[in-house]
Amino acid sequence: MENKTTMNTQTPQATNTNVRGELTYEDKVIQKIIGIALENIDGLLTVDGGFFSNIKDKIVNSDDVTAGINTEVGKKQVAVDMDIVAEYGKDIEKIYDQMKELIIEEVKKMTHLDVIEVNVNVVDIKTRSEYQDESETVQDKVSNAADSTGKFASRQTDKARNAMESEPRVE
Repeated sequence: MENKTTMNTQTPQATNTNVRGELTYEDKVIQKIIGIALENIDGLLTVDGGFFSNIKDKIVNSDDVTAGINTEVGKKQVAVDMDIVAEYGKDIEKIYDQMKELIIEEVKKMTHLDVIEVNVNVVDIKTRSEYQDESETVQDKVSNAADSTGKFASRQTDKARNAMESEPRVE
């Protein structure tokens, strides 16, 4: 005959009212939520300050979805400012309304913070092909420069290596 002993190992669970602390969010977390939410809005080419202000990200082909999004995050509320480039021929007001709706929805769903302000400044308008050509042009130029720099550095390394392997000219 087997003896089975059942132990009650339940410990009292702390409730939300018993534990002190606070939940806060870094600006970059809210910016990332917004950046990811906005990735698929039709007519929104990019969220950034235009061609030159965000050139670092274009050069390194970065996936930084927070670029161009500025937030002010409080304990209960969020305000958002951003610069965008819109696609030529698209209804910009409709794009703005979609952006606001998505930002409010995603931030609320994930953080329970209320978005109280969404300010969007349209800094440029381009056709999709213009935007793609400019992005590719910058990347191509940087890639070509990197190739040239790499070849130069390789030649210099070979020269230094050969110089070290040869006989010294002076004693």
